Amino acid sequence: MVKNAFIIEPSLLDFDRPIADIEEIRKLNPQRHEMEQLTAILREDLESHSCAAYKQITDEEFWVRGHMPGMPLMPGVMMLEAVAQLSSYYTQKHDLLGAAMVGFGGVDEVRFRGVVVPGDRLVVMVRLEKARRGRMIVARFQGVVGENLVLEGCLRGIPIPIEAVTQQLTSGSK
Repeated sequence: MVKNAFIIEPSLLDFDRPIADIEEIRKLNPQRHEMEQLTAILREDLESHSCAAYKQITDEEFWVRGHMPGMPLMPGVMMLEAVAQLSSYYTQKHDLLGAAMVGFGGVDEVRFRGVVVPGDRLVVMVRLEKARRGRMIVARFQGVVGENLVLEGCLRGIPIPIEAVTQQLTSGSK
């Protein structure tokens, strides 16, 4: 990736006309309540396999009180969760893995380049680099506030074996 090149040019994003709101996101992503890290999907480009979404950061986020008192900074893991949720949304919408659920498989080359605070609009973007049906997706990602790159790296998504997890939960074994 060219340094400082955006996956999707931020000026092309129309926050007044999202292509999917929270209800549409919920049809494909299982996260609810405080774990929902996307506000709306803004753009998809099927040719480049890229998409963008945003999370409006408010004073009501569960982490504001404790991370850190008097200086609320969005935890990096929550930024990564937003990226994972966007990757999952795109993967499920286009049935790229053939799985009932997509999980976080890992991240590489992650760099945090700025802070995200209440009042900010965190835009997350992903571009699919590889999809191996039934195995894994690999996507480059970025997080942007305004015109500033605050996050970048590479994410791996994997199919979640729902039946095995359900069996493990009902059997009581950990």
